[in-house]
Amino acid sequence: MKIAIVSDTHNNMANFKKAIDWIKKEGIQLILHCGDISSQETIDGAVKYFEGEIKFVKGNADFDMPDLPENVETEIEGKKIAFVHFPNEAKKMAQSGKFDVVFYGHTHRPWDEKIGECHLINPGELAGQFNKPTFAVYDTATGELQLKILEKL
Repeated sequence: MKIAIVSDTHNNMANFKKAIDWIKKEGIQLILHCGDISSQETIDGAVKYFEGEIKFVKGNADFDMPDLPENVETEIEGKKIAFVHFPNEAKKMAQSGKFDVVFYGHTHRPWDEKIGECHLINPGELAGQFNKPTFAVYDTATGELQLKILEKL
C-alpha cells in the first residue's frame, strides 16, 4: 500500500490541493500529515477534497486546534508506523525499536535516515516557505520511499 506523507502546509491550500490531485491520480488512499496545518479551514478543505483518509498530528503552528493528537502510532500492512511533528520526538520513537518507519516535520527539509532498523523520514514542506514544496510517498510493501517535488508534478 502506498501512503502519502505531507507536512508544514501552513495554510497553503493551493499547494496542498495540487499534492492531493496527484495523490488521487495515483490511487493513494491515505495521507499522513505531520503537523503545522495552521487552521481548521485547511483541514476541512483537505478532508472535503480528498476521498481517502487523512490523519493529522499537531504542530507548533496548530495552537488553535487542541483536539489534534501530538503523535499517532499505527500498523499498516504489517509495518509499524508512527508520525509526529517534532524531530526530537521522532528520533526518540525511531530509537525505541518499536517502529519500521517514523515520519516527522517541523524542519521544512526532506530527510531520510536509518536508526537501527527504523527509517526516520521528513517529507519536507508543502508551504514553500523556505524550500521548494515537497511531500513523500512510502510503499509499505517494498519499503520504497519517493520524494515528490510539487513543481515537477
